Amino acid sequence: MIPAIYDRRSIRKFLEKTISKEDMTDILQSGLKAPSSKNRQPWKYIVMQGKAKEEMLNIFRQGIQREEHEDALLPQSRQHIAAAKHTVHIMEEAPVILFVVNSLGKSILEDLTPEEHISEICNIQSVSASIQNMLLAATEKGIGSLWICDIFFAYAELSQWLDSDGQLIAAIAFGYPDEFPEERPRKRIDDIVEWRC
Repeated sequence: MIPAIYDRRSIRKFLEKTISKEDMTDILQSGLKAPSSKNRQPWKYIVMQGKAKEEMLNIFRQGIQREEHEDALLPQSRQHIAAAKHTVHIMEEAPVILFVVNSLGKSILEDLTPEEHISEICNIQSVSASIQNMLLAATEKGIGSLWICDIFFAYAELSQWLDSDGQLIAAIAFGYPDEFPEERPRKRIDDIVEWRC
């Protein structure tokens, strides 16, 4: 798995080539194998293809428009709206979009007690481990992926449209890559690791 960790890239250009249901199932199964806090396994996956994906992209665009012109959920992030619009084009190219939901999560607008907040953090950690497993499994199969957080520019619209219990966490675009980007710069290990003995 170490080569997949080193080879994984965020892919933003995809070939017009479908991913087999068998390969997608293997990727999803890899997500299910992630560790989770108290073994709660709080993840839920919603796979978008074809007409469902087109409808979802229209909902995403509506959310971005609202964020630009009306009551914005992310008013201090408006400088990133152009990137969110570009993300829509990337998602159009990808044959599969996967939405990842924290099935035990609460709305990001809900007030939480300290204990609920800790539980939420633990569940999000679990879901994140699941996402990384899927990204690495895709890489191992020669399938590209892009972990997408721009969906929060349309959080209300996408959450309502998905009509799924839980909290929307992320989307992932999957497809065969039509680019092979260089590794992006990483912080040096000496700058981020503190050894205490």
